[in-house]
Amino acid sequence: MKFSVHNLVKEQEQYVVAMRRHFRQRPELGGQEYETQKKIIAELRSMGLEPRPAAGTGVIAEITGSRPGPTVAIRADIDALPIQDEIDQPYRSENAGLCHACGHDGHTAMLLTIARVFSAMRTELAGNIRLLFQPSEERFPGGALPMIADGALRGVAAVIGAHLWQPLAAGTMGITYGPMMASPDEFTITIQGRGGHGSMPQQTIDPIYVGAQIVLALKTITGNQISTNELAVLSLGAFKAGEVFNIIPDTAVLQGSVRTFSPQVREKIFASIEQICAGICAAAGAAYTLANCNGYPPVINNPRLAGVVALAGKAVLGADQVIEISPVMGAEDFSRYQEQVPGCFLFMGIGNKEKGIIYPHHHPKFDMDEQALVHGVEVMVEAALRLLQKT
Repeated sequence: MKFSVHNLVKEQEQYVVAMRRHFRQRPELGGQEYETQKKIIAELRSMGLEPRPAAGTGVIAEITGSRPGPTVAIRADIDALPIQDEIDQPYRSENAGLCHACGHDGHTAMLLTIARVFSAMRTELAGNIRLLFQPSEERFPGGALPMIADGALRGVAAVIGAHLWQPLAAGTMGITYGPMMASPDEFTITIQGRGGHGSMPQQTIDPIYVGAQIVLALKTITGNQISTNELAVLSLGAFKAGEVFNIIPDTAVLQGSVRTFSPQVREKIFASIEQICAGICAAAGAAYTLANCNGYPPVINNPRLAGVVALAGKAVLGADQVIEISPVMGAEDFSRYQEQVPGCFLFMGIGNKEKGIIYPHHHPKFDMDEQALVHGVEVMVEAALRLLQKT
């Protein structure tokens, strides 16, 4: 190939940073990425591409090589979070109550820059690169399925994606050769008691007391009933009951999440939740309903693709900078693409204590070492080129 990937990416360093800051300043929630979509389409058209809207507020575009070959898809998510931006930077969010506190601004900027790089090498490209700008990753049930319905994976041989990852230092890359991110499920337990005056609890069935017992019992499931060889998390995020200090309410509501990698473990946990609620409520004379909502499948990397992507990372960053990480309990609807075609997901480190880049994802002061954007672009371009040759 006549082109140097490293040099082509280096030429785009100012562009990728500028794009990232543009999107950080203008965050939009899932399903509402109207201005984000317009900007993406305008940038792609300026490269001579023909992007089309997809999944409502997403975008799909194709870079067709001059020689025949397979199609490799590269995906970026584009939505923001309902968080007030608190960074002290000129690129702080201009939209009150909204913030790119998960790095999707960087993902969008990287994919636009990848488009620039591949557009420059089109005459030497054997195969096609499909660009997937996906909306609504943060908003269940996610935007991946609507993208797929709109043809995102039609004719695709492999799909890759990256997440900028604060726990890893900038200049490093994390990958697995199998399970990567967990399946997220939600549940709501509504306890029906009998309310009354706080001075006469004997006339009531106190749903707060019942709920408290359920909370304590639920926390034993992953510790006592699930093998230590299995990865599983049960967390409670809400306990809502009552309004006044001296009135025992009729109802209490518990909400939580379950994270697993195995359908069997998931089923066992939810069976245990049901059993705990039934037993405790029966003993107290209360009633309950349990509603659960299954999320997307776990992100599980194709081992062969992961090997190719890891080699690309080592070529760009150095062998010591590519780390085989343990699976994490966060979730990603990138798994929906992996259900359809071989796929690989990776983490690009963005943390930098010396620059004060220390705040975690979904924090109001979340930020990134922007040099990681350049690394990410080069790794993804190199990985896609290798996959074009091997698929």
